[in-house]
Amino acid sequence: MRPASFTATSLILYLFLFLLRRGTLTTGEITPLRRGFYAGVCPEAEQIVRETIRRAMTKEARSGASVMRLQFHDCFVNGCDGSLLLDDTPTMIGEKLALSNINSLRSFEVIDEVKEALEKACPGVVSCADIIIMAARDAVVLSGGPNWEVKLGRKDSLSASQEASDNIMPSPRSNATFLINLFHKFNLSITDLVALSGSHSIGMGRCFSIVFRLYNQSGTGRPDPHMDPRFRFKLNRLCPVSGDGNITGRLDATPAKFDNRYFKDLRRQRGFLNSDQTLFSDDARTMAVVKRYSVDQKAFFADFVEGMVKLGDLQIDQPGEIRRNCRIVNDAPREETREAVS
Repeated sequence: MRPASFTATSLILYLFLFLLRRGTLTTGEITPLRRGFYAGVCPEAEQIVRETIRRAMTKEARSGASVMRLQFHDCFVNGCDGSLLLDDTPTMIGEKLALSNINSLRSFEVIDEVKEALEKACPGVVSCADIIIMAARDAVVLSGGPNWEVKLGRKDSLSASQEASDNIMPSPRSNATFLINLFHKFNLSITDLVALSGSHSIGMGRCFSIVFRLYNQSGTGRPDPHMDPRFRFKLNRLCPVSGDGNITGRLDATPAKFDNRYFKDLRRQRGFLNSDQTLFSDDARTMAVVKRYSVDQKAFFADFVEGMVKLGDLQIDQPGEIRRNCRIVNDAPREETREAVS
Protein backbone atom coordinates (compact mmCIF):
# COMPACT_ATOMS: atom_id res chain seq x y z
CA MET A 1 0.00 0.00 0.00
CA ARG A 2 1.31 3.48 -0.86
CA PRO A 3 2.42 5.41 2.29
CA ALA A 4 -0.14 8.02 3.35
CA SER A 5 1.05 11.62 3.14
CA PHE A 6 -0.40 14.26 5.43
CA THR A 7 -2.39 16.10 2.77
CA ALA A 8 -5.83 17.66 3.00
CA THR A 9 -7.38 14.49 1.62
CA SER A 10 -5.48 12.36 4.12
CA LEU A 11 -6.71 14.58 6.95
CA ILE A 12 -10.30 14.21 5.80
CA LEU A 13 -9.89 10.45 5.63
CA TYR A 14 -8.32 10.38 9.09
CA LEU A 15 -11.21 12.37 10.55
CA PHE A 16 -13.70 10.05 8.84
CA LEU A 17 -12.07 6.99 10.39
CA PHE A 18 -11.78 8.69 13.77
CA LEU A 19 -15.45 9.61 13.88
CA LEU A 20 -16.53 6.26 12.52
CA ARG A 21 -14.53 4.48 15.21
CA ARG A 22 -16.32 6.58 17.84
CA GLY A 23 -19.63 5.43 16.42
CA THR A 24 -20.80 8.90 15.32
CA LEU A 25 -21.06 8.06 11.63
CA THR A 26 -23.82 5.51 11.52
CA THR A 27 -26.61 4.88 9.10
CA GLY A 28 -29.36 6.05 11.43
CA GLU A 29 -27.78 9.46 11.98
CA ILE A 30 -27.20 10.29 8.32
CA THR A 31 -29.66 8.65 5.93
CA PRO A 32 -32.59 6.51 7.06
CA LEU A 33 -31.70 3.37 5.13
CA ARG A 34 -34.43 0.78 5.27
CA ARG A 35 -35.57 -2.45 3.73
CA GLY A 36 -38.12 -2.10 0.96
CA PHE A 37 -37.08 1.51 0.33
CA TYR A 38 -38.22 1.45 -3.32
CA ALA A 39 -41.43 -0.51 -2.78
CA GLY A 40 -43.64 2.52 -3.29
CA VAL A 41 -41.68 4.39 -5.97
CA CYS A 42 -40.08 1.61 -8.02
CA PRO A 43 -41.49 -1.73 -6.84
CA GLU A 44 -39.72 -3.71 -9.59
CA ALA A 45 -36.27 -2.29 -8.75
CA GLU A 46 -34.83 -5.32 -6.95
CA GLN A 47 -36.23 -7.73 -9.53
CA ILE A 48 -34.66 -5.69 -12.35
CA VAL A 49 -31.29 -5.76 -10.62
CA ARG A 50 -31.36 -9.50 -10.01
CA GLU A 51 -32.43 -10.38 -13.54
CA THR A 52 -29.72 -8.18 -15.03
CA ILE A 53 -27.08 -9.78 -12.81
CA ARG A 54 -28.41 -13.20 -13.72
CA ARG A 55 -28.01 -12.46 -17.43
CA ALA A 56 -24.51 -11.11 -16.90
CA MET A 57 -23.46 -14.22 -14.97
CA THR A 58 -24.93 -16.44 -17.67
CA LYS A 59 -22.66 -14.73 -20.18
CA GLU A 60 -19.65 -14.84 -17.84
CA ALA A 61 -19.80 -16.60 -14.47
CA ARG A 62 -16.85 -14.58 -13.17
CA SER A 63 -18.84 -11.35 -13.38
CA GLY A 64 -20.70 -12.34 -10.21
CA ALA A 65 -17.55 -12.20 -8.10
CA SER A 66 -16.47 -9.00 -9.84
CA VAL A 67 -19.77 -7.29 -9.09
CA MET A 68 -19.71 -8.43 -5.45
CA ARG A 69 -16.23 -6.94 -4.94
CA LEU A 70 -17.55 -3.51 -5.89
CA GLN A 71 -19.37 -3.22 -2.56
CA PHE A 72 -16.15 -3.71 -0.61
CA HIS A 73 -14.15 -1.25 -2.68
CA ASP A 74 -16.92 1.36 -2.64
CA CYS A 75 -18.00 1.18 0.99
CA PHE A 76 -14.54 1.22 2.58
CA VAL A 77 -13.72 4.53 0.86
CA ASN A 78 -15.83 7.31 2.40
CA GLY A 79 -18.83 5.05 2.80
CA CYS A 80 -21.22 3.39 0.34
CA ASP A 81 -21.78 6.27 -2.05
CA GLY A 82 -21.13 4.97 -5.56
CA SER A 83 -17.94 7.04 -5.81
CA LEU A 84 -16.09 4.00 -7.13
CA LEU A 85 -18.17 4.09 -10.32
CA LEU A 86 -17.19 7.63 -11.35
CA ASP A 87 -14.91 7.94 -14.37
CA ASP A 88 -11.97 10.32 -14.27
CA THR A 89 -12.50 13.87 -15.50
CA PRO A 90 -10.04 16.65 -16.36
CA THR A 91 -10.42 17.93 -12.79
CA MET A 92 -10.76 14.66 -10.83
CA ILE A 93 -8.77 11.43 -10.61
CA GLY A 94 -11.23 8.87 -9.38
CA GLU A 95 -10.93 5.56 -7.59
CA LYS A 96 -10.74 3.28 -10.61
CA LEU A 97 -7.01 4.05 -10.92
CA ALA A 98 -6.27 3.43 -7.23
CA LEU A 99 -3.63 0.83 -6.39
CA SER A 100 -6.13 -1.81 -5.29
CA ASN A 101 -8.45 -1.21 -8.25
CA ILE A 102 -6.44 -0.58 -11.41
CA ASN A 103 -6.27 -3.62 -13.70
CA SER A 104 -8.20 -5.47 -11.01
CA LEU A 105 -11.79 -4.28 -10.59
CA ARG A 106 -14.05 -5.14 -13.49
CA SER A 107 -17.69 -5.55 -14.59
CA PHE A 108 -18.46 -1.84 -14.40
CA GLU A 109 -20.43 -2.36 -17.62
CA VAL A 110 -22.75 -4.73 -15.73
CA ILE A 111 -23.66 -1.89 -13.36
CA ASP A 112 -24.21 0.30 -16.42
CA GLU A 113 -26.70 -2.26 -17.75
CA VAL A 114 -28.54 -2.36 -14.44
CA LYS A 115 -28.72 1.43 -14.30
CA GLU A 116 -29.99 1.68 -17.87
CA ALA A 117 -32.77 -0.80 -17.13
CA LEU A 118 -33.75 1.02 -13.95
CA GLU A 119 -33.78 4.41 -15.66
CA LYS A 120 -36.21 3.05 -18.23
CA ALA A 121 -38.50 1.69 -15.52
CA CYS A 122 -38.14 4.42 -12.89
CA PRO A 123 -36.17 7.46 -14.12
CA GLY A 124 -34.15 9.30 -11.49
CA VAL A 125 -35.22 7.08 -8.59
CA VAL A 126 -32.63 4.37 -7.82
CA SER A 127 -29.12 5.44 -6.83
CA CYS A 128 -25.96 3.85 -8.18
CA ALA A 129 -24.82 3.33 -4.59
CA ASP A 130 -27.90 1.22 -3.92
CA ILE A 131 -27.40 -0.68 -7.18
CA ILE A 132 -23.98 -1.81 -5.93
CA ILE A 133 -25.52 -3.09 -2.68
CA MET A 134 -28.32 -4.98 -4.44
CA ALA A 135 -26.04 -6.36 -7.16
CA ALA A 136 -23.52 -7.65 -4.61
CA ARG A 137 -26.27 -9.48 -2.73
CA ASP A 138 -27.66 -10.95 -5.95
CA ALA A 139 -24.22 -12.10 -7.12
CA VAL A 140 -23.87 -14.08 -3.89
CA VAL A 141 -27.36 -15.58 -4.14
CA LEU A 142 -26.93 -16.54 -7.80
CA SER A 143 -23.64 -18.25 -6.92
CA GLY A 144 -25.36 -20.49 -4.38
CA GLY A 145 -24.82 -18.32 -1.31
CA PRO A 146 -27.26 -16.90 1.26
CA ASN A 147 -30.03 -14.42 0.54
CA TRP A 148 -30.86 -11.39 2.66
CA GLU A 149 -32.88 -8.19 2.64
CA VAL A 150 -30.77 -5.15 1.87
CA LYS A 151 -31.27 -1.71 3.38
CA LEU A 152 -31.56 0.99 0.72
CA GLY A 153 -31.92 4.74 0.35
CA ARG A 154 -28.35 5.91 -0.31
CA LYS A 155 -27.41 8.92 -2.41
CA ASP A 156 -24.61 9.02 -4.95
CA SER A 157 -21.52 11.08 -4.23
CA LEU A 158 -20.56 14.08 -6.34
CA SER A 159 -16.86 13.19 -6.46
CA ALA A 160 -14.31 10.42 -5.98
CA SER A 161 -10.73 10.27 -4.73
CA GLN A 162 -7.90 8.02 -5.84
CA GLU A 163 -5.86 9.14 -2.84
CA ALA A 164 -8.62 8.24 -0.39
CA SER A 165 -8.76 4.74 -1.87
CA ASP A 166 -4.98 4.34 -1.82
CA ASN A 167 -4.87 5.38 1.83
CA ILE A 168 -7.40 2.84 3.05
CA MET A 169 -7.76 -0.21 0.81
CA PRO A 170 -5.62 -3.18 1.92
CA SER A 171 -2.99 -4.86 -0.24
CA PRO A 172 -2.94 -8.59 -1.12
CA ARG A 173 0.29 -8.60 0.91
CA SER A 174 -1.54 -7.60 4.10
CA ASN A 175 -1.17 -9.76 7.18
CA ALA A 176 -3.78 -10.65 9.78
CA THR A 177 -2.70 -7.96 12.26
CA PHE A 178 -3.03 -5.20 9.67
CA LEU A 179 -6.44 -6.47 8.56
CA ILE A 180 -7.75 -6.78 12.12
CA ASN A 181 -6.70 -3.20 12.86
CA LEU A 182 -8.19 -1.91 9.60
CA PHE A 183 -11.56 -3.56 10.20
CA HIS A 184 -11.58 -2.27 13.78
CA LYS A 185 -11.45 1.29 12.43
CA PHE A 186 -14.78 0.60 10.76
CA ASN A 187 -16.31 -1.00 13.87
CA LEU A 188 -16.03 -4.39 12.19
CA SER A 189 -15.01 -7.34 14.36
CA ILE A 190 -12.57 -10.19 13.82
CA THR A 191 -15.57 -12.37 13.00
CA ASP A 192 -16.67 -9.80 10.41
CA LEU A 193 -13.17 -9.79 8.92
CA VAL A 194 -13.01 -13.55 8.45
CA ALA A 195 -16.61 -13.87 7.28
CA LEU A 196 -16.25 -11.06 4.72
CA SER A 197 -12.93 -12.48 3.54
CA GLY A 198 -15.06 -15.48 2.61
CA SER A 199 -16.22 -13.37 -0.34
CA HIS A 200 -13.16 -14.95 -1.98
CA SER A 201 -15.18 -18.14 -2.08
CA ILE A 202 -15.94 -17.04 -5.65
CA GLY A 203 -13.78 -15.43 -8.28
CA MET A 204 -10.23 -15.27 -9.53
CA GLY A 205 -7.02 -13.51 -8.51
CA ARG A 206 -4.12 -12.19 -10.59
CA CYS A 207 -0.59 -13.56 -10.64
CA PHE A 208 0.55 -9.99 -9.95
CA SER A 209 -0.92 -10.35 -6.47
CA ILE A 210 0.99 -13.49 -5.50
CA VAL A 211 4.39 -13.57 -7.25
CA PHE A 212 6.05 -12.24 -4.09
CA ARG A 213 4.60 -15.21 -2.16
CA LEU A 214 6.02 -17.64 -4.67
CA TYR A 215 9.52 -16.22 -5.02
CA ASN A 216 10.32 -13.55 -2.43
CA GLN A 217 8.08 -13.66 0.63
CA SER A 218 8.95 -10.81 3.02
CA GLY A 219 12.16 -10.15 1.06
CA THR A 220 13.64 -13.55 1.89
CA GLY A 221 14.15 -14.65 -1.70
CA ARG A 222 12.17 -17.76 -0.79
CA PRO A 223 8.49 -18.78 -1.11
CA ASP A 224 5.92 -18.37 1.62
CA PRO A 225 6.45 -21.27 4.05
CA HIS A 226 2.69 -21.34 4.73
CA MET A 227 1.87 -22.88 1.36
CA ASP A 228 1.21 -26.50 0.49
CA PRO A 229 4.15 -27.63 -1.75
CA ARG A 230 1.91 -29.23 -4.35
CA PHE A 231 -0.26 -26.12 -4.48
CA ARG A 232 2.84 -23.94 -4.82
CA PHE A 233 4.06 -26.09 -7.71
CA LYS A 234 0.79 -25.47 -9.56
CA LEU A 235 1.04 -21.74 -8.91
CA ASN A 236 4.67 -21.68 -10.06
CA ARG A 237 3.55 -23.06 -13.40
CA LEU A 238 0.65 -20.61 -13.60
CA CYS A 239 2.68 -17.60 -12.45
CA PRO A 240 6.36 -17.87 -13.47
CA VAL A 241 8.61 -15.20 -12.02
CA SER A 242 8.74 -13.15 -15.23
CA GLY A 243 5.31 -14.12 -16.52
CA ASP A 244 2.17 -12.15 -17.28
CA GLY A 245 0.92 -10.65 -14.04
CA ASN A 246 -2.63 -10.46 -15.37
CA ILE A 247 -3.00 -14.24 -15.69
CA THR A 248 -5.63 -15.36 -13.19
CA GLY A 249 -5.97 -18.30 -10.85
CA ARG A 250 -8.83 -19.60 -8.70
CA LEU A 251 -9.26 -18.02 -5.27
CA ASP A 252 -10.46 -21.38 -4.00
CA ALA A 253 -11.15 -24.80 -5.47
CA THR A 254 -14.79 -23.94 -6.32
CA PRO A 255 -14.53 -20.40 -7.76
CA ALA A 256 -18.02 -20.33 -9.26
CA LYS A 257 -19.79 -21.61 -6.12
CA PHE A 258 -20.31 -19.60 -2.96
CA ASP A 259 -19.57 -22.10 -0.21
CA ASN A 260 -17.15 -22.75 2.66
CA ARG A 261 -14.49 -24.44 0.52
CA TYR A 262 -12.40 -21.27 0.82
CA PHE A 263 -11.92 -21.96 4.55
CA LYS A 264 -11.16 -25.62 3.98
CA ASP A 265 -8.47 -24.57 1.52
CA LEU A 266 -6.94 -22.16 4.06
CA ARG A 267 -6.62 -25.02 6.54
CA ARG A 268 -4.76 -27.00 3.87
CA GLN A 269 -2.47 -23.99 3.24
CA ARG A 270 -3.96 -23.50 -0.20
CA GLY A 271 -5.00 -19.88 0.10
CA PHE A 272 -4.29 -17.98 -3.12
CA LEU A 273 -3.67 -14.53 -1.59
CA ASN A 274 -1.36 -13.79 1.30
CA SER A 275 -4.16 -11.72 2.87
CA ASP A 276 -6.30 -14.88 2.85
CA GLN A 277 -3.78 -17.46 4.08
CA THR A 278 -2.64 -15.17 6.88
CA LEU A 279 -6.08 -15.53 8.49
CA PHE A 280 -5.27 -19.16 9.25
CA SER A 281 -1.50 -19.15 9.53
CA ASP A 282 -0.62 -15.96 11.42
CA ASP A 283 -3.17 -15.23 14.15
CA ALA A 284 -4.87 -17.55 16.62
CA ARG A 285 -7.99 -15.35 16.77
CA THR A 286 -8.70 -15.48 13.05
CA MET A 287 -7.55 -19.10 12.86
CA ALA A 288 -10.32 -20.12 15.27
CA VAL A 289 -12.98 -18.52 13.06
CA VAL A 290 -11.53 -20.10 9.91
CA LYS A 291 -11.70 -23.52 11.58
CA ARG A 292 -15.32 -22.97 12.61
CA TYR A 293 -16.43 -21.93 9.13
CA SER A 294 -14.57 -24.81 7.50
CA VAL A 295 -16.87 -27.26 9.27
CA ASP A 296 -20.02 -25.12 9.59
CA GLN A 297 -21.18 -23.51 6.36
CA LYS A 298 -24.40 -22.25 7.96
CA ALA A 299 -22.39 -20.28 10.51
CA PHE A 300 -20.31 -18.76 7.72
CA PHE A 301 -23.39 -17.78 5.73
CA ALA A 302 -25.07 -16.18 8.75
CA ASP A 303 -21.98 -14.18 9.72
CA PHE A 304 -21.31 -13.19 6.12
CA VAL A 305 -24.79 -11.71 5.81
CA GLU A 306 -24.35 -9.79 9.06
CA GLY A 307 -20.98 -8.47 7.87
CA MET A 308 -22.37 -7.37 4.49
CA VAL A 309 -25.19 -5.48 6.20
CA LYS A 310 -22.70 -3.73 8.49
CA LEU A 311 -20.50 -2.91 5.52
CA GLY A 312 -23.50 -1.48 3.69
CA ASP A 313 -24.26 0.77 6.66
CA LEU A 314 -21.00 2.71 6.29
CA GLN A 315 -21.75 6.31 5.34
CA ILE A 316 -20.44 9.81 5.81
CA ASP A 317 -22.35 13.08 5.77
CA GLN A 318 -21.81 14.59 2.32
CA PRO A 319 -23.83 16.09 -0.55
CA GLY A 320 -25.39 13.56 -2.88
CA GLU A 321 -27.75 12.97 -5.78
CA ILE A 322 -29.36 10.20 -7.82
CA ARG A 323 -27.08 9.92 -10.85
CA ARG A 324 -28.65 9.34 -14.24
CA ASN A 325 -25.41 7.70 -15.40
CA CYS A 326 -23.31 5.94 -12.78
CA ARG A 327 -20.06 7.08 -14.42
CA ILE A 328 -20.68 10.84 -14.25
CA VAL A 329 -22.36 13.38 -12.01
CA ASN A 330 -25.57 14.88 -13.32
CA ASP A 331 -24.18 18.36 -13.95
CA ALA A 332 -21.02 17.22 -15.75
CA PRO A 333 -19.99 19.49 -18.67
CA ARG A 334 -20.86 18.15 -22.10
CA GLU A 335 -17.25 17.46 -23.07
CA GLU A 336 -16.71 15.43 -19.89
CA THR A 337 -19.93 13.54 -20.52
CA ARG A 338 -18.87 12.55 -24.01
CA GLU A 339 -15.47 11.43 -22.73
CA ALA A 340 -16.96 9.34 -19.93
CA VAL A 341 -19.55 7.65 -22.12
CA SER A 342 -17.07 6.89 -24.89
